[in-house]
Amino acid sequence: MKRFVVIGLGNFGSSAALALHHLGHEVVALDTDPEKSQRLADRLAATAAGDGTDVHVLDRVGAAEADAGIVSTGHDVTASLLAALALRDCGVREIHVKVVSELHARILETLGVAESIFPEREAAHLLARRVSSREILNYVDLGAGFSAQEMVVPEDWIGRSLRDLELPRKHGVFVIAVRDYLTGETRPAPDADAPLKESDALLVAGRDDQLARLVGER
Repeated sequence: MKRFVVIGLGNFGSSAALALHHLGHEVVALDTDPEKSQRLADRLAATAAGDGTDVHVLDRVGAAEADAGIVSTGHDVTASLLAALALRDCGVREIHVKVVSELHARILETLGVAESIFPEREAAHLLARRVSSREILNYVDLGAGFSAQEMVVPEDWIGRSLRDLELPRKHGVFVIAVRDYLTGETRPAPDADAPLKESDALLVAGRDDQLARLVGER
């Protein structure tokens, strides 16, 4: 179990806090709006109505013991930057910030923030990938032109094995895991000789252009 501190409890911050809680982690969340913090009071380890840009407030909620911090202050860029600085001053080494522009992200980069998050842009990219191909179930950008995608097993692959398909040699992509949607079972490092089923989905990774060609050929 890890400890996280979440600053800002709008839609993104609240969702992140609850998702971390459901994964079994300890979450401390705060917002300047007492109503927002109270709304999650019975669902998280601790909530507080307070200023996340104030080091003393963060000290009182135990931010210094947090493994990571998440900042989501909406369009208030100043509050976002100050909250990131306050977390850093408290000794939080891993800081993730929801950003609203490239300039916002560039400034945070100079502060040593671990990750700048563009939720709307990332959601839009995922939607574009999904609606452009019926084969793609999920998409994760790995950076530098690489990604991981979850795709349904094409009809002409059913009954064939990964060894028979030779995806690394023929397409330059690798199957990381196989998920059976009927049973809910996920098999990492799947058996290369097991025949693929209609209910299977493949988590494949590779260069974006290679994955695009693979899906485009279906």
